Amino acid sequence: MIIEALIAVTFLAALVTFVLPDRYAGKAAFALSLAPVIGSLYMWQQYDASGNALLGGNIAFETDVVWLQLGQYDLHWMVGVDGISMPLVVLTTILTTLAIVSAWTPIAERQSQFFGLMLLMEANLLGVFTALDFFVWFVFWEAVLVPMYFLIGVWGGPRRKYAAIKFFVYTNIASLVMFIGFISLVFGLGDSITSLRLPEIAQALQAGQLGSFAGLSAGALASVAFIAMFFGFAVKVPVAPLHTWLPDAHVEAPTPVSVMLAGVLLKMGTYALLRFNFTMLPETARAFALPIALLAVASVIYGALLALAQQDLKRIVAYSSVSSMGYVILGLIAYTTYGVGGATFQMVAHGLISGLMFMAVGVIYNTTHTRMVSDMSGIADRMPVTAGIFVAGAFGYMGLPLMAGFAAEFFIFKGAFESTVMEAMPLFTGAAMFGIVIVAGYLLFAMQRTLFGPFRFDGDYDVTEAPFHDVAPLAVLLLLTIVLGVSPDIFFTMIQDAVNPILELGGAF
Repeated sequence: MIIEALIAVTFLAALVTFVLPDRYAGKAAFALSLAPVIGSLYMWQQYDASGNALLGGNIAFETDVVWLQLGQYDLHWMVGVDGISMPLVVLTTILTTLAIVSAWTPIAERQSQFFGLMLLMEANLLGVFTALDFFVWFVFWEAVLVPMYFLIGVWGGPRRKYAAIKFFVYTNIASLVMFIGFISLVFGLGDSITSLRLPEIAQALQAGQLGSFAGLSAGALASVAFIAMFFGFAVKVPVAPLHTWLPDAHVEAPTPVSVMLAGVLLKMGTYALLRFNFTMLPETARAFALPIALLAVASVIYGALLALAQQDLKRIVAYSSVSSMGYVILGLIAYTTYGVGGATFQMVAHGLISGLMFMAVGVIYNTTHTRMVSDMSGIADRMPVTAGIFVAGAFGYMGLPLMAGFAAEFFIFKGAFESTVMEAMPLFTGAAMFGIVIVAGYLLFAMQRTLFGPFRFDGDYDVTEAPFHDVAPLAVLLLLTIVLGVSPDIFFTMIQDAVNPILELGGAF
């Protein structure tokens, strides 16, 4: 029951941190967060599953017991991991620990509550990536919103209340639409299922057990449910034009919260799209390949162009996340081993690189108290280590070889070019690749203006190198980005093993 222990220890760490005095909270939260890191790395080292958890594969660290009964359905406590969820569990634990360390400098009040909420959010995120019963999964999915709402609304910037409410409203409405779509599938399956376990539902759908419901035929019901779930998850990703909550949330959130938002919370959306839409309803996904590919390319190009127009470093990185998540959607709809596998790998790679970039911007802000490109230049002379890591992270975002971003984008582009889901996929892939050029444009512009040239700073603060505890998390993330770029098989082999069964699915409707 290692997954239960992992989640329980994280919840317990959050409770302990809540009651500690503020002066001890940050260091204690860091120490307590190491337990989930060790646990997740142990799980990765001992991982021996095969196949896809929803499609009859061997599930690692599985627990499946009846919990409650709801009408004709048994609600199970079912948790476990496969090659899709295991890397995201490791990413969540490592990024939370580093985000906690990065919060030591900027968070000066209500520290016990802040760090407690960070650990509470981590526990719920671990539940999202390991739960295999819809009821349990949905509880964790919604519970993630609560700590994030308070982390933005209490410790955020001047417009924090607006950003927190907007985030909560957008994601709550999206969850409602998604819930309606999924439950319509459950009702359509009728007596062919006896629980809300995701493997049982996925396998019933693939066996052609979906019937009519609410006057809709099986095929129409599958289409309506797919659209509803896609909308709900696309808001979380986010996909353009459903992205407008993201820049406000990022800009107003404290840097450690932005790290978790970009690094892990956005991956909830893409993970759920893969688990629900692209695994449970593959033929419906293929039928919607054209609009999905259009949305993917639009997110890549539009997000990159919006980033190019920004003067706030945090907004630049925020909009770049919209662009990067567009690549994930493109890889998913390709329905090839490298496409879907690369999309999953990109979730991890982007989690590391976006976390690195947000942390670097936060370190610069801690010293200069500004994020505006026009307010500073030449700060590399005063902050050489931070500037060097920022440059390395930016090149990782651009897809520099031997870094995780390059491996992820290479897999996605290879898979998308080889896709037979529709004849125009090579054209969509080529258009998406143009996004890399725009990414290079806005990142090089930001670096050239802020880091290099004659030193100039329009402020009253002394610009010096950041303390060790601010720079250390940056160095760790950079090292992990390089390690994963040099040796992508650390995760990619298990990812391929889990996505291949999805590609073998035939049409049930």
